[in-house]
Amino acid sequence: MTDTVAAGAAPSDGVKQPRSVRVVLLALMIAMMLAMLDNMIIGTAMPTIVGELGGLEHLSWVVTAYTLATAASTPVWGKVGDMYGRKGSFITSIVIFLIGSALSGMAQDMGQLIAFRAVQGLGAGGLMVGVMAIIGDLIPPRERGKYQGMMAAVMALAMIGGPLVGGTITDNWGWRWAFYINLPLGVIALAAIGVVLHLPRKRSQAGIDYLGVALLTVGITAIVLVTTWGGTEYAWTSTRIMELTALGVASLVGFVFWQTRAAEPVVPLHIFRSRNFTLMSVIGFIVGFVMFGATLFLPLYQQSVQGASATNSGLLLLPMLGAMLVTSMVAGRVTTNTGRYKIFPVAGSVLLIVGLYLLSTMDTGTSRLTSGVFMAVVGLGMGCLMQITMLVAQNSVELRDMGVASSTTTLFRTLGSSFGVAVMGALFNHRVQDVMVERAGALGSKVTEQSAQLDAASLAKLPEAAREAYQHAVSSGTHGAFLLGAVVAVLSLAAAVFVREVPLKGAGPQREDAPVAAPETV
Repeated sequence: MTDTVAAGAAPSDGVKQPRSVRVVLLALMIAMMLAMLDNMIIGTAMPTIVGELGGLEHLSWVVTAYTLATAASTPVWGKVGDMYGRKGSFITSIVIFLIGSALSGMAQDMGQLIAFRAVQGLGAGGLMVGVMAIIGDLIPPRERGKYQGMMAAVMALAMIGGPLVGGTITDNWGWRWAFYINLPLGVIALAAIGVVLHLPRKRSQAGIDYLGVALLTVGITAIVLVTTWGGTEYAWTSTRIMELTALGVASLVGFVFWQTRAAEPVVPLHIFRSRNFTLMSVIGFIVGFVMFGATLFLPLYQQSVQGASATNSGLLLLPMLGAMLVTSMVAGRVTTNTGRYKIFPVAGSVLLIVGLYLLSTMDTGTSRLTSGVFMAVVGLGMGCLMQITMLVAQNSVELRDMGVASSTTTLFRTLGSSFGVAVMGALFNHRVQDVMVERAGALGSKVTEQSAQLDAASLAKLPEAAREAYQHAVSSGTHGAFLLGAVVAVLSLAAAVFVREVPLKGAGPQREDAPVAAPETV
């Protein structure tokens, strides 16, 4: 196999994909799992890591360094793949991720671990982008829907299995193996991609837009730090947050200005002339905002209010993730068979609004069955939106911009998750502290002065009255967070209504008079 099945050149519907393509897809799913599973595993191992390395005051940076590096490098990886070839950039990102994993496992203090996690995050930024862009090269959009179920299954497996795997590895092999476990999986993915994947080589005559990279990196870093530190490390009105906000806004404005003049811009602004691409970026941001907020507060509610075990925290999300998996598979198959897709962003947004509103009605008396049904409604909405956004975004650009389209869509979803966790978290914390003061007075204020999120051990030590007050407080906090999510999801519906159903490129039955699928503009 000297070349790949390029977008628009894949076998027609019903024709089996070559075995080599299926092997590559399996390797891509492994790489995708590496990127998604890592933080889930590490989260469970963190108490043990702190116990051995110390540095509790720097604990949050273990996650923040990884998140910052991932977000900042995501658009760069997409552009590098477009300019110099997808295969080389993807293999490089896997190698960097594995080097970061190995070094993290060998860290001797918290400072080293934070630095090595940043290296790991640099590689992770290219994993998701590489997976989406290579699938975009291998499989035309009309056929791509069939593989949505695979990606949704990997996501569900990572979110459910991550905490369980992390706990098992840490308890039996030690926390260092939470990083080392990436190595054999990564080597398998590298071997399969190196041997089987063959893509046309590229060599751009233009150099990398270093000024654009620098401006974008500073802007993204400042925004992520504002959403991470605001309301926790620093007050939202503090000088540090104001400075970071100003730096982020100035850098991004400068970045947009420079992209109109750069010879080979990191994010070519012409991709936003496509109405569908712009709308998918908006929807992706909102999906990230809602999804990561839901996965943060749902387990907290079920552990604090419903008395569920923290050990099986991943299983608590099973109704939502299971519904998301099933719907994603159905949406993909329908899209492949009919070539029509607009119904899914519209229906998904409606389900998301309804599901989040239902979650906002939960109180201290809500049963696990009822909350599970509410979560399933949210999962149905996410299943309609998660992969369709990437599919339509990629269908809206030329093949030469596949990498930047994938990375930009991924970046918007990442930024949405940062804003979602920050804004919903601030609302949750404020409401919890208010209700604790109302119901438990000075004791309630003292209980939540350090953190509005108590672990199971801290909750068990509280007096009965304070514990009951805290359950009401968490119920009230989640009500506000999910109600905000429902309001934000209305924007997703507004965007979905204006999506133009452009025929998907590639195989599948089409009318003879059907227009040629080409990137549309506003």
